[in-house]
Amino acid sequence: MGTWLAEEAADGFTVVFPFLLQGLDDVIYRLVPELQRRGLFRKEYEGNTLREHLGLPRPKNRFFE
Repeated sequence: MGTWLAEEAADGFTVVFPFLLQGLDDVIYRLVPELQRRGLFRKEYEGNTLREHLGLPRPKNRFFE
């Protein structure tokens, strides 16, 4: 999966849990730390808003031009 991301064969993955609590714990405490160790998952966000996290420009506001 890491190779697919590096070679741009995939841009993300969807994780589906058969049972919410157990699956979520596995992702939080096992998968995310391992992905962070490998440099495949961020440890900190770039900004304070979703727009900043996604690297999207702020649209112009016609009232403040």
